[in-house]
Amino acid sequence: MILEKYDELNQGQKQIFAKTCLKLLQNSFIARDKEDNKEMYYFLLSFKNYFDEYFDVMDFEIVLDREMGAVQLVHREGTNLLRLKKEETLVLLILRILYHQHLVKTSVNDNIIIRVDEIHQYYDSLELKKKINKTDLVKILRVYRRLNLIEPLGDITKANTRIVIYPTILLAINTQAINDVYNLIANIEDKNEGEDNEETD
Repeated sequence: MILEKYDELNQGQKQIFAKTCLKLLQNSFIARDKEDNKEMYYFLLSFKNYFDEYFDVMDFEIVLDREMGAVQLVHREGTNLLRLKKEETLVLLILRILYHQHLVKTSVNDNIIIRVDEIHQYYDSLELKKKINKTDLVKILRVYRRLNLIEPLGDITKANTRIVIYPTILLAINTQAINDVYNLIANIEDKNEGEDNEETD
């Protein structure tokens, strides 16, 4: 089965197979438009049945969206889900909203590019008692860069630095409806307001 197919690969293909498997296990996502992901993405596309059999043994499955150029590795029981703190969740949701806002005015073949200060501005517009500081935002963005959701085009500590948001952001949030994303943010705001009221009672 899988070992028989694996032996059909040449040495170079075996190396790319191993590299791609490791990337998915470590980062969960592969973005076609990210330069250091491109080779792995197209290799997976060509040999997807090999990957399907390999990961099926561990109860994983590959979610592939060819139109978006995005790949996600998902454990069937959700054991590889990333546990996010409130600030991390909010930044992820904001990235998803900014992706949607820029997508409507961008060519379908172009990457979605935002600036760091757009994230800050959106976060500050929310009705939250605690605003995010630059240090925490940079840490969070570095996590999402590692997961192949974004790619900073310069010094991420600077407000005017541009950031590419990859279509993998659509797989990272378990809804395609943008209104659901707005509702998730509203729920966090409501919970935050409730916590503030409890403190003042």
